Amino acid sequence: MKNGNKKQLAFVLGGGGSRGALQVGALRALIEAGYQPDLVTGTSIGAANGAFLAVNGFTLTGISKLEKIWQKTVDKDLMPANMWWQTMQLLFRKPNGHPTNRIREFAIENGITPDIRFKDLDSPFFYPVAADLNSGKPRVFGVNPNEKVLDSILASMTLPPWMIPIEKDEQYLMDGGAVSNLPIEAALDQGATEIIALDLLDPEEEDDSVTPGIRPFLWKLNRTVEVRQLELEKKLAEARGVDVKHIVLKSEPWVPMWDFRKSIELMEHGYHVTRTAMKTWEQKPKPAWWTPAGFKSTVEGLVRILD
Repeated sequence: MKNGNKKQLAFVLGGGGSRGALQVGALRALIEAGYQPDLVTGTSIGAANGAFLAVNGFTLTGISKLEKIWQKTVDKDLMPANMWWQTMQLLFRKPNGHPTNRIREFAIENGITPDIRFKDLDSPFFYPVAADLNSGKPRVFGVNPNEKVLDSILASMTLPPWMIPIEKDEQYLMDGGAVSNLPIEAALDQGATEIIALDLLDPEEEDDSVTPGIRPFLWKLNRTVEVRQLELEKKLAEARGVDVKHIVLKSEPWVPMWDFRKSIELMEHGYHVTRTAMKTWEQKPKPAWWTPAGFKSTVEGLVRILD
């Protein structure tokens, strides 16, 4: 929500499937360090993480709840690895056991119920991002406070072949990564004056598990589009004078976006990567009395007053 000249810190949460566990650890590190967002944008799994915290609070208690949710994903087959079978299901629209239903049920089980609307959330303001293939633009939810949170995150996470794009109100909605995998622009449009962006895309990463054929081509194409999107959105922030603290959360070793078995390890790794990144940030200026000379002057002044 735009707020004049008031400083607004935004957390920007990128998409990346199972690697969203890295963000959970990163968010714990940020909140422990005292960073509190005024608004949050998210794409795909970043939208899901943002939604769970928007409901439970951007606090250490909220983070603990989100960590427990991610611990449950270790043995959940939320995004089956057999892409060929998923493509067949997509083509023939067989709904039983479809990942859309699994993810929807999982969200409801963990507190994102169908009745929750954006107007029911406490601050910070939350803006999930999907892609509208009819307009070719990002679809930012949450601007309309009457929209439903569950519908928005499902739209943001709708990634073929696992999920069928959503046709609604002359829109054709799918995973926000198609237009903005790290939605910096959405944060800028909602009034962010400083941004901490948690990115799950490593531009130098290679999918060594793929075999020759269409899959490596799609992998490289998707990576190229997302890298270019990020470059443009960071330049937009620079043009508007908004500082972006960009943290690339790499998984080591590489973890496929559909493999949730490493969630616990990834949360721990994301925490340490972010703690390390924060050490390189410019320290906030201390008040005048914090310096030795200032402290001495303050003490002397108090002594004079007491005398």
